[in-house]
Amino acid sequence: MGYKIMNKLNKEYFIGFSVLVVVITLAIVLIQKDWSNLVNDEINLDNSQFVSAGPFQVAVSVEPETPQVGKNRIVIQVRDQQGQPIQGAKVRAVGEMPAMGSMPAMYAQADISETAPGIYQGEFELSMSGAWPLAVDIATDEAHHVDLSFDMATGRKGIKLSTSTPVGDVAYHTCSMHPSVKSATPGTCPICGMDLVPVTHDELQSGSITIEEGRRQTIGVKTGKVYKAKFEVPIRLQGELTYDPTRLSDISLRFDGWIGDLNADFVGKTIKQGEVLFTVYSPELLSLQEEYLETLKRSRVGKHRESSTKASRKRLELWGLSEKQIAWLEKQGRAQDYVPIFSPSNGAVIEKNIVSGSAFKKGQRLLRLADLSKVWIDTFAYEQDLSLIEKGMKANVQLPNFPGMDFNAEVMQINPFLSTNTRTARVRLMLDNEQGHFKPGLFANVTLKADFGKMLLIPEEAVLVSGEKRIVFLDLGKGRLKPKVIRTGYSDGSRVVVREGLKEGDRIVVSGNFLIASESKLKSGTDQW
Repeated sequence: MGYKIMNKLNKEYFIGFSVLVVVITLAIVLIQKDWSNLVNDEINLDNSQFVSAGPFQVAVSVEPETPQVGKNRIVIQVRDQQGQPIQGAKVRAVGEMPAMGSMPAMYAQADISETAPGIYQGEFELSMSGAWPLAVDIATDEAHHVDLSFDMATGRKGIKLSTSTPVGDVAYHTCSMHPSVKSATPGTCPICGMDLVPVTHDELQSGSITIEEGRRQTIGVKTGKVYKAKFEVPIRLQGELTYDPTRLSDISLRFDGWIGDLNADFVGKTIKQGEVLFTVYSPELLSLQEEYLETLKRSRVGKHRESSTKASRKRLELWGLSEKQIAWLEKQGRAQDYVPIFSPSNGAVIEKNIVSGSAFKKGQRLLRLADLSKVWIDTFAYEQDLSLIEKGMKANVQLPNFPGMDFNAEVMQINPFLSTNTRTARVRLMLDNEQGHFKPGLFANVTLKADFGKMLLIPEEAVLVSGEKRIVFLDLGKGRLKPKVIRTGYSDGSRVVVREGLKEGDRIVVSGNFLIASESKLKSGTDQW
């Protein structure tokens, strides 16, 4: 009995040990098989044929080596020009069977992922036998982008490179009208048929573009230098001629009375200084005349009468009689019923409130005279121009009744406050009018010039406006143009001041900017714009 039990145990131990040996052997075989596959993969990768495309070295292979209907594997290796693997690139691969007759084009998109540094793998499925041209697109950023195309067909061994992005400075070719079109090789736009233009890596990175001399002439590109010169900003105002308020004279008397003869008998009449305006009768003035003449007679025959004569003369002066009027009274030798009132200055009657025989009250304004030897121009300046206007500035004036003629004026006064409705301030200028040609009420065009001395200048048409940015194109030589953001100041209508961004002697584009701008936007992206 014991012998049978031992024999049974030995048999079970032998079977278990044999199973363990078989399992271990199978595991070793499987591990060795995986290792050999990995080794073979590495060997295949190392033996891959790299081609240069733009800034990269690229190797593309498919497994099986002869593409087949169904699933296929693609391996793409990406390195830089120094042979270092490129990680994190965006890689796409797609096979396309062109449309044939009523059959539409078919696509075989590979699902690509990075399996090791610089190694990108994926699978694609070919739905039928035939030619499947393969396109590979690799990009790390906008400035580093390449396209490759391969000739691939089922049942034919290997794939053959057709085109690739040049190794030189050209990043890709695109269409001026359709920037979304990007091609590794020259050609025509598939949308509009226009010739594709090259976009270089330098253009992408620096924002510059290259335009050959012949094309410059075709689109009318002209260049000029940034220069320093005397700069004046014109300030153009509209105004109206008016009376000089410092040369107005009001005629009023300090006593009641009546108007006799009226010489200043209509508005607009010109009067010379010392000319009789009108005569007046006043009982009170008559009494003062008699008193003064009586004291004057006494002073000539008596003694110590000078003080009373002075007092009587002073009363006449306080009643508004001038020295000329008192001298006229002394010459007459007797009191006059009607006393003449003389003009205090040259001028024109601009207001008349009396006629012959009118009664008047003391203090009433009877006449207003305006000396027109100088007139003022009332203009209004906007708040942004006020900082440029100063008292004493010279101005150029044009009047509608003197076409083609310019006259000189001077700023006399600037209101220290703004009109809240118009956001303007009144600016008054003085204009000489000795000849009397300028009539108050005329409209005037006034031009002031704010002198800034020497400033850094460029033509106004050289500046492109993009929102709040001001952009010019620098001429870098050898056909290269680069957009440059600058800060500008005042403009005189043809030239503009450069505050920042350029220096004297820089050469810039002054004509044809808009056509260049569209190409620059196309090639350099939107950073400058």
